[in-house]
Amino acid sequence: MDRTIAAISTNNIGVGAINIIRISGEEAIEIVSKIFTNKKFPKAPSHTIHYGFIKDNEKILDEVLVMLMRAPKTYTKEDVVEINCHGGSMTANKIVELLYKNGAVPAEPGEFTKRAFLNGRINLLEAESIEDLLEAKNENARKMALNGVSGKTTKLIESLREKMVSLLANIEVNIDYPEYTDELQITKENITPVLTEIKEELNKIVEESQNGKIIKNGINIAIIGRPNVGKSSLLNALLEEDKAIVTDISGTTRDIVEGSIIYQGISFNFIDTAGIRETEDIVEKIGVEKSKRVQATSDLTILVLNNNEKLTKEDEELLKTIINQKAIIFINKTDLEKKLPELSIEKPIIYGSTKERKGIEELKEEIIQIFSLEDVSHKNLACLFNTRQIALAKLALQSINHVIKENKKDIPVDMLAIDIKEAWENLGKIIGEAYEEELVDNIFKRFCLGK
Repeated sequence: MDRTIAAISTNNIGVGAINIIRISGEEAIEIVSKIFTNKKFPKAPSHTIHYGFIKDNEKILDEVLVMLMRAPKTYTKEDVVEINCHGGSMTANKIVELLYKNGAVPAEPGEFTKRAFLNGRINLLEAESIEDLLEAKNENARKMALNGVSGKTTKLIESLREKMVSLLANIEVNIDYPEYTDELQITKENITPVLTEIKEELNKIVEESQNGKIIKNGINIAIIGRPNVGKSSLLNALLEEDKAIVTDISGTTRDIVEGSIIYQGISFNFIDTAGIRETEDIVEKIGVEKSKRVQATSDLTILVLNNNEKLTKEDEELLKTIINQKAIIFINKTDLEKKLPELSIEKPIIYGSTKERKGIEELKEEIIQIFSLEDVSHKNLACLFNTRQIALAKLALQSINHVIKENKKDIPVDMLAIDIKEAWENLGKIIGEAYEEELVDNIFKRFCLGK
């Protein structure tokens, strides 16, 4: 934290109109003053923009605008300077090299945001939301990340923690100062409604956060089936482009082919797999094994069967694999004579023809139904959105459920405080009230340079 860091904050790939170089730390203003021709800059008031040139000794590198922002009202709560130079990687890199030569050091990935967190400007949940805002792939993911950045999601967590700490405080007063009769006497009876309210709110957060994870990452959908049933044709129809090679030759797809669409605000990530069958072909065998792994790890499976063929042994084996999975059966080639028998399986069945583009919209709608995302744009998007946050919320819920269970037994109220405090601490870890240094380092390493 005692170093002055610098990095290019804009996308430095290719040519653009401008690049922004960010410098943060105690020596930020001094270092920039050494290479900036505007002599009024070092003593100028905060949040002002200054025109001039960046010079390496007598050599002009670029004509620039420099923004001066003095601590503590900055992104990192340190002195921050941003140099707006011309676009293209050459100029920006030359200026950064000059900054390093004059005392700055390269910023690590996410170090600016890490400093904002460590200096108390943002909490850990808000920091993670910034990363998700940068990486948002659809409008709902953007809105959800913005709720995290703005503090709306933090308020949900803080509200629950306040209820828990109030409960804990009353329990402690009752234990340590029983002579204060004007304080609320905490009993099993009056603790129950508060615990029930906390449980319901935590339940809601956990349930809505499962949707939040889908909104952020999308739904991974494996398209499986034996060779030549139309899996690649289905992928192309869903994407409305010729992503996969389609031929009449069995086993054309040897490896997975992926593609994504946004449908009703949700990313559908389709994975076309190699035809699953017994084979002696080494390359095809590798593809089949990979297909099985993709199916096992996907959120949803679409099993493709042919309408104009009887069930084969491979079809029957594949039907068994989806019994305990979220799955849809797509019966393809309904434009041809029906030979497929009626299926006795409790899974949604969509009839269609990839050749005639029939059944495609019905298939998309069925996916929305399965994940209960009919009107996602009107759902509460102030929710948790990554595995770390959701896992901590579940641990807090587990502790509260344990308190409610134990409260029904002949156990002193003060013993219940242990689990309540554990729930309070786990919610605190979500927003970074308590954290491990290694965890924080790993979180910010995922950020891009300059952020």
